[in-house]
Parts: sequence; structure tokens; C-alpha cells
Amino acid sequence: MTYTQHLDNPVHTSTESRLPPRAGAKGPLSGIRVLDLSAYIAGPYGCSLLADQGAEVIKIEPPAGDNLRKYPSTLETESRAFLGVNRSKLGVMLDLKSPQDHAKLMSLISTADVLVHNFRPSVAPRLGISHEQLKTINPRLIYCAVSGYGETGPLKEKAGYDQVLQTMTGMCALQGKKEGPPEILYGSIVDYYASALVAAGVASALFERSRSGEGQFVGISLLTAALTLQSARLIWAENEGRDVGRDMRSGGITGLHPTKHGHLYISANTAHFWKALCQKVGLNEWVDYERYDSVRKRAQHQSEIIPKLHLALSTRTALEWESHFGEEVPCSAARTIEDMFDHPQVLAQDMITEFEHPVVGKYRGLKRTIKFDRTPGPEPFTAPTLGQHNTIIEQEVDRIQAKENK
Repeated sequence: MTYTQHLDNPVHTSTESRLPPRAGAKGPLSGIRVLDLSAYIAGPYGCSLLADQGAEVIKIEPPAGDNLRKYPSTLETESRAFLGVNRSKLGVMLDLKSPQDHAKLMSLISTADVLVHNFRPSVAPRLGISHEQLKTINPRLIYCAVSGYGETGPLKEKAGYDQVLQTMTGMCALQGKKEGPPEILYGSIVDYYASALVAAGVASALFERSRSGEGQFVGISLLTAALTLQSARLIWAENEGRDVGRDMRSGGITGLHPTKHGHLYISANTAHFWKALCQKVGLNEWVDYERYDSVRKRAQHQSEIIPKLHLALSTRTALEWESHFGEEVPCSAARTIEDMFDHPQVLAQDMITEFEHPVVGKYRGLKRTIKFDRTPGPEPFTAPTLGQHNTIIEQEVDRIQAKENK
């Protein structure tokens, strides 16, 4: 889908925007203007989550563009990551070191509801866009700063990266096998969770503003995201040592297993699921076997159980076992991401849509992330090319400045 004007469904925003309204229904955040000055994943995708809910998001990039545009990609003309992270935004290029462009940004800020950036704490004041500087221009502004390590402390000026934070906070150590080396969790899990915190924090601040009439600072860090992801591990009781077990994996049965073709993930922790698993794979003698009648015992005796389980699983493919187990044993055949584009459940949930990019052409991608029955939100559109909407944003800036000069 492309960004198109929908004159039958005009949007009257709190900023009195003259930008073309989006096609489709209103969302819970329609009428909210968001300025996205962030780069990479955490801040930008948080802004896309706001755009999913109807917010008017303007992505502001420096002349060199968001660094994510330069990431390796098998697409010839654009970064796959950039397309996936920046849907439903207008794109404008501004050089904040230029007085003229800086003035344009200040005009946009005067009408904005939200500003999101991921500059290090010392950079924003040098650019004249710290919270203290901007709240004098727009006291209703929700100011969201995404950082690596927060606004205070010895690491506050250190740049934060997903896998650096994974390694620092123990995620990689616990991901690795026992007695083995640490292992990275691929997929930018810390960044994407931080983006969810961005969207949640901004939405909460907007709700509070509807009562108080005042904006506020919202701080999100990758350090916070990495530790929040591990809240079930981040418990240290009095008198416990450093070597206390914090891994939540059940061991042995719960996990990935080889089959006749492909791998199958099985979760059979409860007595009910363990019984069903034994019956379904033809190992009925284990159902009431006292030696295996708890998760802890099965973990202790996994060297006895796993070979026999694998022998039983070798008689069918992963997809056949998935069908055979049905709802009786929680499981899934290991699939590729390509399989999900046409998965019947994904299609039934209307999660995928077709986009048309001015350079890439047509592609399929995620449509939206949250369902609202009364305000489902407008139709998504493709991520912008660098400076794609400069002209219409310039016209909006001229309108704002003309109004300010009256």
C-alpha cells in the first residue's frame, strides 16, 4: 500500500495538520503527531507501533540517512531491515547542524505531540533539542529518549547495541549450553522489546497528558529492556549464592527434537501433556512410571528418555507429528519465516498485507500489531525513501511559520 489521500475520511488532528490524511479508519492515536528522530530499530519501530495505531509519524533523517538503510540486504535497492522497521511514516531529510533546517525542526516541534530520539544524553543539548530546551517551546510535548544505558551513571554516554547488551546482562550466558560458551540470541530481541516499551511509555504519557495537560520526559534504555526481559531470572533471595540455578528451561523433554524429516518443538511439562505425549508416541509404559513422573525427574533421567523418544519420533515427519499431536501435546514443526507469509492462521488474523514501494516495488509485510474493534486504525503504507516527503513537509513548515508570524 502507498501513502494516499483519503478525502472521504478526513482527519482533524490536534496539530491542525495539513498533511494528507491516511486511508482507512481512525485509530486510537489518530490526531497525534510524532516526530521520529531515531535510528536503527528500538526508537524507529516504537514509532511504527504508534503509526499502526493511527499516529501521524514524520521520520526525520540526516543527509546521510538512518544507518539502518546501509545494513546488508539481499534486496538490491533498499535495506530489508529499514522497510520492516519504518512502515507508515512520512520521510523528510533535515541537517540539524544547518540553522535553516534547525528552524524547520523547531516549527514542527511546536505542533508535535511526541518526539522520539536515540541520541546519547550529551548530544541532544548540543543540537538544541534537550527536554529542557524543548519544553519551553511546547510544554505539552511527550519527549521520549531511547538510550543504551539510561541518562545517568558511568555508562550513560556509551552507545548501546542489542547484542552488546545481551552479552552484558547474562542473556548469552544463559542461552548457551551447560558448560558451553555463551550464545547470541539473533533477531534483535532487546531492540524490539525496547520498541514495545517506547510505544507503551509514550501512550501512557499521552493518556496522563489528557488529564494534566502537561508533557513529560519518557526514558527507555536497552539496559532496561534487556533486564526486563529477564524479570523471572532477576530474583536473588537472601542467602542465595551466585551459582543458584536461574535457567527456566525444563531440560530434556521440552525442546527441539529430530524427526523423520525436520525438527519438532515439544512442550510437555505438565502431567497431562506428558501422559498425552507418551500415549501419542507409543510409549504407554512411561505414563505411570514413577521414575519419570515429574519434570525434575525427567530432567534427571533425560539420558534414558531422549534416545527412546527420538527413536519413536523418527517414524514420522515434523509436520506429521504436529498434526498427530493436535491440541493434546503443545508442539510445532520448525518452520522458516517464509512459511509464515501464507500460514492459514496468519492469514486468518489478517497480519500480512501488500505494500508498493517507489523503488523496491511490491512486497508483502506485517500489516499491524494490535487489534482494536472500534478504532482499528488506518491502512499501513511503505517505509519512505530518504527525503521522499520533503515537499509536503516543507509546505507544512511554511504553514506553521506563517501562523507563528501573524
